[in-house]
Formats: sequence, structure tokens, C-alpha cells
Amino acid sequence: MTATTAATTASARRTPLLTRALQTDAVLGGGFAVILTAAATPLAGLLDLPVPLLRWAGIALLPLTAFIAYLATRPAPPKRGVQALIAVNVLWAVDSIGLLFTGWVDPNPLGVAFVVAQALLVFALAEFQYMGLRRS
Repeated sequence: MTATTAATTASARRTPLLTRALQTDAVLGGGFAVILTAAATPLAGLLDLPVPLLRWAGIALLPLTAFIAYLATRPAPPKRGVQALIAVNVLWAVDSIGLLFTGWVDPNPLGVAFVVAQALLVFALAEFQYMGLRRS
């Protein structure tokens, strides 16, 4: 009986909100990974952001997207896995905004809007994942 209880608490019950939040994160993260990796040079010119920053951000998203897809396809995603994803998403959003204040990059207004928009989107996904996890 204790083993069953431990197994139940180690996994999140699959709720529609958690499922959709994970699926959306996997699709958008995968899309951004491909776009940033493959089109870093033209995006850099458009946004006035460094090519290596964009390319490596895209490359970093590839394994993260695989992890998100893994969580999204589990009948009951591991709670610790979802919690780790939420932490990574919040860190990504905070670091993205923080990057604008470091002086390491000097994007044009479109670049600033891009960084802020993706940070807000990632933070919103983290919030939906958190709400979904609490409902599970």
C-alpha cells in the first residue's frame, strides 16, 4: 500500500490543462529550436542580435524540447520532471529579460520586442504548467 501511494504521488495525474500546456510547450519549443538554429543569420540581421546567441539558443532548445515531448506523452508525467521544466522555463524567461539589461546585446526595437515576447510566452507556459500540476 505504501508503494502504491508513493508511486501515485511521484506522478502527476494527467489533467487537460497540464496536457495542453506541455503539448503547446513542446510544439512551440520545437518550432523555435528549428527556426533559431536554421535561420540564425537572417534573424540576427532583422533583430540586431548576435548570430551565436540565436543559434545556441536554438540548439539548447532541442534537448529541452525532447524532454518536454517526453513529459507530454506520459500517461502520468513525473511531478519532479514537470517541476524541473517549470523552473527551467521561469529561468529562461528571467534570463531573457535580464539579458536586455546586461549590455551584452544591443538589439533594435524589433529585437527587444522579440526577446520580451518570447520571455512572456515562456513565462505564461510555466504558469499554465504550474496550474496544471496543482490540479493534478
